[in-house]
Amino acid sequence: MPLEHVRTFRVRYYECDAFGHVRGVSLLRYMQEAAFDASAAAGYDLAHYEELKRLWLVRETDVESLLPLHYGDSVQVKTWVADFRRVRSRRMYEMRLAGSGELVARASTDWVYLDTVTGRPATIPPEMIAAFFPEGMPEQSLPRESLPSAPPPPSGVFTARQRVTWREIDGAQHVNNSNYLAYVEDCAMQVMAAHGWPLARMWSDGAALVARRHRIEYLQPAVLDDELELATWASGMADDSFVRHTTITRVSDRALLAQVHSVYGLLDLATRKSVSIPSAFKADFASNTATS
Repeated sequence: MPLEHVRTFRVRYYECDAFGHVRGVSLLRYMQEAAFDASAAAGYDLAHYEELKRLWLVRETDVESLLPLHYGDSVQVKTWVADFRRVRSRRMYEMRLAGSGELVARASTDWVYLDTVTGRPATIPPEMIAAFFPEGMPEQSLPRESLPSAPPPPSGVFTARQRVTWREIDGAQHVNNSNYLAYVEDCAMQVMAAHGWPLARMWSDGAALVARRHRIEYLQPAVLDDELELATWASGMADDSFVRHTTITRVSDRALLAQVHSVYGLLDLATRKSVSIPSAFKADFASNTATS
C-alpha cells in the first residue's frame, strides 16, 4: 500500500468564479499543495529536492469535477502515489466534502523527475520508491490513457492572446502548471461572449457554464514575457454536454506548449442540477463547432 496523505482546504471567496463555484484552477492548486505536503511527509520536501538537484514537473493533469464547491466549504484532499516508472510517476487524488464525505472531484497528475542541472529526465532512485511504498510497489503500473485526439478546427476557431506576467511564474522560473488552466478558463468565457452568451445572459437565464473534466498535456514551458496564443473550438455537442479543445502556442516560434481537452455542461443556478443545452446555444456555436 502506498502512503496516503490528507489535507483539508477551506474554500476562500476569491477562489470562486462569478457563478459562485470553485474554479478549476483552484482545484489544481489544492492538488499541488497536497502533493507537496505528501512528498514532505515521505521525507522529500522541496529543500531535499534542491539538495538532490532534482525537480518534479507535471506532464499531464486530469481532473473530473462531480459536484461544485462553494465559498465556505471545506474539502479534504486525499492523495497517494499510484506508481513509479523509470522517470515518471502517477499521483492520484480524491476530494471529499468535509463532514459528509461526499465525493466532489477525482484527479491524477503524471509527473516527470528532472535533473535541474541538465534539464533532462532523471531515473527515480529505489530509495525514493521505498519511501512512498514502504510495503513495496505494485508489480503492475496503471495504464496511461492518451489525450483524445482533437478534430480539425472549424473555420470559426476562436483565438485569444495572453502575455505571461510575473504573478504566473513559480519557483521553477516558468508558468506554474495551474495557470495554464486559468488561461483556458478565461478563454472559455471569452468565446462564450463572442458567440452571444456573455456572463450577463447566463445570469439572466439562470444558468452557469461548468467544466466537468479537464485533461491537460504540458509539452513545453512558458516563461516570463512569452506571448501566448490560445485557440479553441468545440465538438460533440450533445443534449447535456460538449467538448472544448484548446491549444496554447508560443507566438514567437509557434511552439505548441499545451493542449487541453475539456468537457462542459450547463447547470441551473437555482437547483444546482445539470440542464439540457438549448438548441439556440448549439446554433450560436455552429461556426465554432467541428463537424467530425
